[in-house]
Amino acid sequence: MKNLFLLSIMAFFGLSACVSNEDPKKGSGDLVTIPTQGLTSPTTYPGMTLLWSDEFDGATLNQANWSHETGNGQNGWGNNELQFYRPQNTSIQNGHLVITAKKEAFGGREYTSSRIITKGKQQFRYGRVDIRASLPKGQGIWPALWMLGSNFDTVSWPACGEIDIMEMIGGNGRENTVHGTVHWEHDGKHAEFGGKYTLGSGTLSDKFHVYSIIWDDKSIRWLIDNKQYHVIDTTPTQLDEFRRSFFFIFNIAVGGNWPGSPDATSTFPQHMIVDYVRVFQNN
Repeated sequence: MKNLFLLSIMAFFGLSACVSNEDPKKGSGDLVTIPTQGLTSPTTYPGMTLLWSDEFDGATLNQANWSHETGNGQNGWGNNELQFYRPQNTSIQNGHLVITAKKEAFGGREYTSSRIITKGKQQFRYGRVDIRASLPKGQGIWPALWMLGSNFDTVSWPACGEIDIMEMIGGNGRENTVHGTVHWEHDGKHAEFGGKYTLGSGTLSDKFHVYSIIWDDKSIRWLIDNKQYHVIDTTPTQLDEFRRSFFFIFNIAVGGNWPGSPDATSTFPQHMIVDYVRVFQNN
């Protein structure tokens, strides 16, 4: 994430602009309705082994896999986003990760949400990634399931590379379209290449869908419900970023340069519900 990232966005990893007295292990406290429909992907693929997964079956977020990023970053995480990220907007409910965006004043912002990362805990180079998720909706809502290069602390963005497995832009009839994008540095400048897929009917918030990439040393392919909709050839030398390790980031942004701000049609709270994330690699 994102189309309009700034180089300084990630320099504020771990920033905590305000301290809450709430216990982050309690999560958002809002019970949500878990969808019952949608594709479920297999737990095995021919010629591949399940390397790592989080099925979100515990009582709380697994701290061996995930950390929270907090605060509002610089310039709204580089995109003029409006939310304040805090741990309290993450919960585990009935075997699902729930990230909740709320309209509430906190830390000088009008909205709160959560952003979790596997940085320093789980990182991956190549394989198939499957993430089964149900998305939020509404003008100004911007959920994302994505990855950044593990060498970010050394080279910063976009030289570290970015793989957006799923982004959805809420409002204005856009909630039926998934975006898959990569970002990198070329000749000292930001470069990107993206594709998208639009459902034949309904929206991405109606039920679970499986968002996937198949990634090796030659290409990255994007799939939704096992249907490929985008591919990039990564063999050129200028795309060497994508032959290194990456970590995961899951979040809901509110507002920002791409979706625009919430309006009178937007309703809160909104939830991104993740059933599982699985990483497979070739035998």
